[in-house]
Amino acid sequence: MSGVDNIARLPELRNKLLWTFALLAVYRMGIHIPIPGVDSAALSEFFAQAQNTLFGIFDMFSGGGLSKMSIFALGIMPYISASIILQLLTVVSPELKRLQKEEGEAGRKKITQYTRYGTVLITIVQGFAIATGLESMSSPTGAPMVLFSGIGFKLMTILTLTAGTVFLMWLGEQMTEKGIGNGISLIIYAGIIAGLPSALIKTVQLMTLGEISLFILIFLLVVMAATLAFIVFMERGQRRIPIHYAKRQHGRRMMGGQTTHLPLKINTAGVIPPIFASSILMFPATLAQFSNNEFLKDFSSFLSPDSIVYNLLFIGIIIFFCYFYTAIMFDPKGIAENIQKQGGFIPGIRPGNRTREHIDKVLARITLWGALYVSAVCVLPMVLISKFSVPFYFGGTSLLIVVGVAMDFMGQIESYLISRQYEGLMGKGNKLKGRR
Repeated sequence: MSGVDNIARLPELRNKLLWTFALLAVYRMGIHIPIPGVDSAALSEFFAQAQNTLFGIFDMFSGGGLSKMSIFALGIMPYISASIILQLLTVVSPELKRLQKEEGEAGRKKITQYTRYGTVLITIVQGFAIATGLESMSSPTGAPMVLFSGIGFKLMTILTLTAGTVFLMWLGEQMTEKGIGNGISLIIYAGIIAGLPSALIKTVQLMTLGEISLFILIFLLVVMAATLAFIVFMERGQRRIPIHYAKRQHGRRMMGGQTTHLPLKINTAGVIPPIFASSILMFPATLAQFSNNEFLKDFSSFLSPDSIVYNLLFIGIIIFFCYFYTAIMFDPKGIAENIQKQGGFIPGIRPGNRTREHIDKVLARITLWGALYVSAVCVLPMVLISKFSVPFYFGGTSLLIVVGVAMDFMGQIESYLISRQYEGLMGKGNKLKGRR
């Protein structure tokens, strides 16, 4: 506990953590504020029948906001969808590419502003689709979802959902700026964690009713533990490229002559690909679910989470975004140039362009294994749902997001402690030597 005690000794870190937890508490309170005009009893009946559908997946990412039809019903997914669109446009648009690469901080602020505008636009479209769908839907017992339908309800729903998503976007940015960690990821993390107690209760109830045997429950716990260990192992996995630095004279000092390594993570993209893939698949399917159009209904049936088409598309989009996001975040050319400027070289590889090609080749190979690992973990919940009827929270996608965000969060606290010359969270093994 000595590492945890050090948090209390740093007022700045303590304030950052309190600020983060306070904003997350605000988010969780907003989940329970409903949209005006929706019959909550009829809504509960509907979602009781739709837990293992796309609605259940969307509800997980919104932290339960969709099943309550709260002001945060859309969650942070419109912001993620807008980020995907902007990143894809950056590849094909010279103007956006110039803003990202050449303009520096000012360019990034401009892209962030465009992302916010895109978020509002996507939220308006989704809000209109949800309002229209709710007016035409009813519960399994025949009760209407909307108490008083009409243009007033549509405008109120669009305005409420847009304001809620924009407020969530602001909360995430505040957590990133003044708190600890990536605020957007923490919001998704908090939503998934908040649903775990009810999922555990449901599992116990299923076992009590005899729908899940004790053997199946033990098997599921073993699978969860093995998946958790596998995720941690793969997230920590690295391919280390050795780098030698030649000796050189700098004034009166002899520098260089050392050997180090360039660490390349197996999963460089982290939890971004499954989140992006889920967002892309949920956007058209959600519109189809809230529409009476027969073509959209047929299209939605092909995108049910337990269908082969959905899983194949899911795996394909995850692999694409693993490579896409790695290409954005990692620049082999810049790294090769920095190694050459510092007098370093990879044994057996010529400096310059050959070094860049070697790093790019190694990165492409380990990214393939990282993408396959993420795909396998994310498809696991579909198998568990179809075979054992377990809650979706026990799936690999939620575990991957929870473990990935938690490790990133703890890593940032660890770095903050060590940078202030305090013992890290992991104990004396990470204690920074030198004067306190």
